[in-house]
Amino acid sequence: MQEKIRVAQIGCGKMSKYTMRYVYEKGAEIVLAFDINEDIVGEDIGNIIECEKKNVVIEDIHNLEIRLKEIKPDIAIVTTMSLLNDLADVLRICAKCGVNAVTTCEEAFYASNSNPNLFKELDMLAKANDVTITGCGYQDIFWGGLISNLAASTHKITMIKGSSSYNVEDYGIALAKAHGAGLTLDDFEKEIASSDNITTEERQKLIDNREFAPSYMWNVAGWLIDKLGLHITSINQKCIPKTNEEDIYSSTLDMTIKAGDATGMSAVVTATTEEGITIIAECIGKVYSPEEFDVNEWTIEGEPTTTMIINKPCTVELTCADIVNRIPDVINAPSGFVSTSAMPELKYRVKSLNEYVD
Repeated sequence: MQEKIRVAQIGCGKMSKYTMRYVYEKGAEIVLAFDINEDIVGEDIGNIIECEKKNVVIEDIHNLEIRLKEIKPDIAIVTTMSLLNDLADVLRICAKCGVNAVTTCEEAFYASNSNPNLFKELDMLAKANDVTITGCGYQDIFWGGLISNLAASTHKITMIKGSSSYNVEDYGIALAKAHGAGLTLDDFEKEIASSDNITTEERQKLIDNREFAPSYMWNVAGWLIDKLGLHITSINQKCIPKTNEEDIYSSTLDMTIKAGDATGMSAVVTATTEEGITIIAECIGKVYSPEEFDVNEWTIEGEPTTTMIINKPCTVELTCADIVNRIPDVINAPSGFVSTSAMPELKYRVKSLNEYVD
C-alpha cells in the first residue's frame, strides 16, 4: 500500500491518548475522531495526545455514519466499551460504511463463544461489505500469544493456569462499572455475581438471547482453545468481589469506595477440552491501593512445567501498541469478524504501517 493508512478514532478517552500518538508515530494518520463526551467534542485531538494541533476535531458520535461515508478511512480504532452488545451499533456502522474496525472491546477478542448470534450478524455484515472486524489489545499477547508460544515448546500439557491483574482506573468508567467497582457487596451479588449462579442450560439460554455478560477470560479461553486446536467440552465462570480494608478513592468513578465495598472483582473461568487439557484463567480488575501493581502470571503444567511472571507490565501502553501494530493484519485479513487467533503472529512494525499492507 503506497499511501498512508487513514484512521478514524472512535472514543477519545484515556486509551486514545496512546492509540492516536502511536498511529502517527507508525507512519499513519488520524483523519476522524469521535466521542460522546460533550466536554471534549470540538477539541483538536492534539489536546488529547498532548502535542501540537493536528487539525482534526473531535466530533459527536451521532455524526459517525455520515462522516465515515464522507471521509472513507481505511480503518477505525474503537476504544469505548467492553461488551459486544454495547458496541454493536458502532461496529454495524463501520461495516456498512466499508470501514475495517479494530477494537479494545474485550468480548470482541473471541466473541463467538459468548455472543454467537450477534457475532454471526456482524460477521455476515462485514463480509457483505468486504471489511474486517477484530478485537485485540493486551490480551492478544499477554493472555494469548505468549501462552500459545509457551505451549509450542512443551511436550505434554495437562493444564494451563493464568492470572492477570489490572487497575480499572486506567481504562475508563465503563470498564470500572463492569467490574462492580463501587458497589456494596449486596449489590455486587445482585448485579454481578448472581448472573453466574445458574445451570449450564440457563447460561446457554442467556448466550443464545444475547444476554450473557462474559468475564474477559471467557473469551480468552475460547481464543486459546481455538489457537491450540483444542475442542471444548465445558466452560464456566465465577465472579468474586475484591475489597479494601480502608476507604479508597476512585478518580474514574469520582467517588470514595468505602472499606468493605467492592473495589472490583476476580473472575475465574474454567474450561475443559476433549484433549484432556484444562484451562483455568483468572483476571483481577479493581481500583488499586498505592502499593499494588499489575501482574501477569501463567503456568503451563505438563512436561515440562513452565511458569511465566511479568510484574508491572505497562498494560495501557501495551494494549494500544498491540492495537496499532495489528492494523496491517486487520486490513490484510479476509473479510468478516475475524479473531486474531486466525491471524499471523503479531510483529513489531519497523517501517510505516502501510508498507505491511498487501
